[in-house]
Amino acid sequence: MYLFRLALASLANRRFTALLTVFAIALSVCLLLAVERVRSEARSSFASTISGTDLIVGARSGSINLLLYSVFRIGNATNNIRWDSFEHFAADPKVKWAIPISLGDSHRGYRVLGTTPTYFEHYHYGRDQALELAQGRGFASDPFEVTLGAEVADALHYQLGQQIVLAHGVATISLVKHDDKPFTVVGILKRTGTPVDRTLHISLQGMQALHVDWQNGVPAHGAGRISADQARQLARACPQASRAQAGKGGNGGGSGVYEAVNEHAESASNAAAPSAVACGQALQPTAITAVLLGLKSKIATFSVQREINEFRGEPLLAILPGVALQELWSLMGTAEQALFVVSLFVVLTGLIGMLTAILTSLNERRREMAILRSVGARPWHIASLLLLEAFSLAAAGVLLGVSLLYLGIALAQNAVQANYGLFLPLALPSRYEWTLLGAILAAALLMGAIPAWRAYRQSLADGLSIRL
Repeated sequence: MYLFRLALASLANRRFTALLTVFAIALSVCLLLAVERVRSEARSSFASTISGTDLIVGARSGSINLLLYSVFRIGNATNNIRWDSFEHFAADPKVKWAIPISLGDSHRGYRVLGTTPTYFEHYHYGRDQALELAQGRGFASDPFEVTLGAEVADALHYQLGQQIVLAHGVATISLVKHDDKPFTVVGILKRTGTPVDRTLHISLQGMQALHVDWQNGVPAHGAGRISADQARQLARACPQASRAQAGKGGNGGGSGVYEAVNEHAESASNAAAPSAVACGQALQPTAITAVLLGLKSKIATFSVQREINEFRGEPLLAILPGVALQELWSLMGTAEQALFVVSLFVVLTGLIGMLTAILTSLNERRREMAILRSVGARPWHIASLLLLEAFSLAAAGVLLGVSLLYLGIALAQNAVQANYGLFLPLALPSRYEWTLLGAILAAALLMGAIPAWRAYRQSLADGLSIRL
């Protein structure tokens, strides 16, 4: 214990150099732990993004590209899926449920997802956790209702009943906005730590209603423009048209639909009634971006996947989410390991700085060591004193580094989650992190052995005579 007090007193005598050394070690330790924390949480976040979905179906491209735009809302689809293809596989006896997904619009940098109420029922994340509402409800019969992800609501400070305008395309700044068809916020989902938090959810009918008056990829003008009220009238007309067509024994797209729609539209408002063709478009989408499938039996996964990949109607691709996630993570593994190695070298640099500071001070401390020898200290006492100094500097650096890590997480937690969708918990260090900290202290002792050995040799050679 007296050697430890001597070590602290010696460091206090050289406090400026000691503090710089501790701070250098602390920064390196903080960087190493931050990289490890981000790495582990990113892996956990990737793995928990989607759960319970057996297959993801999209236009034939690459499995990673399909995973990125359908689950992570990154990038764009190379092509769409025809609605009749979706109906074909949704009606497959081996399929338990099917969730259609339509992408392409955004709101202030956040993606808009068109889907059906089955999305809230069957989309799971984490360990088979279902989506839950924090406020309000999911979108219903009105096509201009939107249910927000938690991050969207928090970042943009939206409340229930507020009206928002969606934009065409997925750019952060869009030149084309659907300002004539505002959506009303009817629900806010609980936070999930997944891309769901950064998504605005609307119905497929709402997605179609946004573009019902578009022609050749651009909005119509003048008489061809359809307002939000007209689009709602259109949505009310379409179910009646569908029932009328079914009563006439049609196939869902014939003249019976148009006649029934025109009858309803004329009775409502002859001047502003939407056209029958527009109602045919709003009745159901013609194409969607992707499909999430849940199967009745896991055994049928590969047979359904092969059936989709060999579908003759159009080129489709079905992927297993778990396999695609692993493939995506393996691509990131090289960069991940490189960043970890760089962090290790930063820690090594901090420890080398400590070693340099101790070695530099040895010649200046020969009188101090001679005085210690004169009062009965043996050479091994001198060596132990240097080892304790190295350990004290490293331990102080580790403690300060861990403190800086938790301070940084506390300050940046919300910003990191909002910008990158990564939740960094204020949790105790994991077993692996404790191992890293122990390895740093062991490395500090190992490096401290170098000046300790030199001090041991010098104290033997110098004795009590000091050469100035």
